[in-house]
Amino acid sequence: MTGRTSFVTALAIAALLWLADAQAADAGAADTPAPVASQPAAADTAAMPASAPLAASAPQASASAAAARPARTASGNERLQIADAYIELRTGPGRGYPIFFVAPRNEWIEIELRSTDWFRVRTETGKVGWVIRSQLDTTLTEAGVKKSFRETLLDDFLSRRVQLGAAWGHFKAEPVLKFFTSVRMSETLSTEFTFGQVQGVFSGSDFWHVNLLAEPWADQRFSPFFTIGVGKFSNFPNLSLVAATTTNAKLANAGVGVRYYLTERLVLRADYSLYTVFVNDAQTTQYRAWTGGVSFFF
Repeated sequence: MTGRTSFVTALAIAALLWLADAQAADAGAADTPAPVASQPAAADTAAMPASAPLAASAPQASASAAAARPARTASGNERLQIADAYIELRTGPGRGYPIFFVAPRNEWIEIELRSTDWFRVRTETGKVGWVIRSQLDTTLTEAGVKKSFRETLLDDFLSRRVQLGAAWGHFKAEPVLKFFTSVRMSETLSTEFTFGQVQGVFSGSDFWHVNLLAEPWADQRFSPFFTIGVGKFSNFPNLSLVAATTTNAKLANAGVGVRYYLTERLVLRADYSLYTVFVNDAQTTQYRAWTGGVSFFF
């Protein structure tokens, strides 16, 4: 009996120890957080749809950034983008200065200063040099349109007040040479002084007159004009003529013409004029003249 009892007691103790170990294992498993294998996959799945709108919005963000870029820098200078293959930067405002840098296409430049037809620019890399206006005519503004210098050129033209010129033609079938100078009073009105000589077969003539010149389309390259004025006319017969007398008389004239601006300073001109000479109180003589010539502003 004693042996059997000891054997049962040993079995009971072994069972209790096994139950204690099982409970301890269950308690440890409950305290340890279980790994979630599906979370990374779910996160990846959620991230994939989100990336598509981000990618789609990238061009919009880029466009918004370009639109938000200021047309002028903090210093108030205008920014332009190079559209040609390149532009040349010189060390000074003139073709006699050497080229020291070439800015490539699509680079942005900042206009800092102007001297006649030359502009001092600064590149994105900090290079500062002078560029001729003709190379900037193809640049683009921040809005993506071609830069226009028309207002600048018009302001320059209208600021040039004095013009000198000469013309040759015919004065009642006789050759005439005249010189003229004008002073601009406004955008469309000028005062013009003309002196001319006519060399005829039997006599020679001198005349001068002061005109008011109206040029309604002064900002156009091909520009008509109208003149009206008064002056003096003198005729000197050849000494070989018998009983010939010298004529000194007042004159009035009116005319129409056209100017064609070859450059900013050089102008071609053609005009037709009607002269009325008041020989005396009872006699007037009319002359028609046409001339063509060239003038320049300074």
